[in-house]
Amino acid sequence: MPRFAANLSMMFTEVPFLDRFDAAAQAGFAAVEFLFPYEHPAEAVGERLKRNGLTQALFNLPPGDWNAGEKGFAALPARFSDLKASLETALPYAKATGVKRLHLMAGIANRGERVAIEAFYKSVAWAAEFFAPHGIDIVLEPINARNVPGYFLNDFGFARDLIQELRLPNLKLQFDIYHCQIIHGDVTMRLREMMPIIGHIQIASIPSRNEPDGEELNYPFLFEELDRLGYAGFVGCEYNPRGKTTDGLAWFKPYAGVKP
Repeated sequence: MPRFAANLSMMFTEVPFLDRFDAAAQAGFAAVEFLFPYEHPAEAVGERLKRNGLTQALFNLPPGDWNAGEKGFAALPARFSDLKASLETALPYAKATGVKRLHLMAGIANRGERVAIEAFYKSVAWAAEFFAPHGIDIVLEPINARNVPGYFLNDFGFARDLIQELRLPNLKLQFDIYHCQIIHGDVTMRLREMMPIIGHIQIASIPSRNEPDGEELNYPFLFEELDRLGYAGFVGCEYNPRGKTTDGLAWFKPYAGVKP
């Protein structure tokens, strides 16, 4: 049975961020993820996790100036010093939360330019090697161009090839089913092909990015497929609730209380 992690950047937004840990635990989640914790002290985030007996499944490395449209800088040659600094920023949060996987964002760049590809390879390898002694995986997530126009990493095949080429044991694929369906379709066959390199999975309905209870994909089938494939990682609920978060959790009730 899949192990679901509530995404606290998108779910339970009826309450302040630190209170969302309590809300997720009360709703039956045993794990959480979020985009960025950096507006709050690492110790405060870790305390909320421990208080509620939650596992931190994932969060993102610092992306740069998010409000100005930056989505990371791993593929930006001129920002390598920022990339290295971002790893140092994230490390105290990783230690405080005990997280075992961090998402490295590529940034807005042209994948047709060799300098961007070279910068991305360099940044990915640096980040993976930086976190390896801490037992932390780096995950790479292809993101569709509709949600983030111009995002460098917008192809699952490119991500797969990079991971297989670098052969770093703590470098994995973040397989967001929502993004995969929009970019490529054929989600089940891609899950079957890429399962050996998948470190994290995320879900949402397509095309609305709401609760995974309808629209294009048959999520109950996909959840059973993950079990058939032996996936033992987390499934992040990275969706926008249609209304109050708890009102849309009927899909989750069969899985509530499943422990990491």
